[in-house]
Amino acid sequence: MPSYTITNMMDIEDATPADITQVEGRFARSHLDSRELGVSYFRYAPGFRSPMGHSHREQEEIYVVTSGSGRVKLDDDVRDVRQWDVIRVAPEVVRAFEAADDGLELIAVGSARPEGGDGVPIPGWWSD
Repeated sequence: MPSYTITNMMDIEDATPADITQVEGRFARSHLDSRELGVSYFRYAPGFRSPMGHSHREQEEIYVVTSGSGRVKLDDDVRDVRQWDVIRVAPEVVRAFEAADDGLELIAVGSARPEGGDGVPIPGWWSD
């Protein structure tokens, strides 16, 4: 096995459920043969707010806003984000994103995680 992997994110299947048309999510961890890192791509349609937050038991994450703008809710804080902002999130912090009128595209980088993942979904977490 080579000591490197090259994968195009757009060649990875969109893993969001078919009935959710306002979000696109592509998860590259298994395509990269990485033991320590995961990389994902997310695209939120203009004005879309994730109705579900999530945290992790062990995994720290970093998000890079590659296009558009919006807001991120981190526990009780809501912060504006724009292109090229980098957001580091400790595992226990509940997080979710909302796109502004120009939409929002993110790259998420996750650290090592236990087999099968460690995400903790929190439905209905961000509501007004």
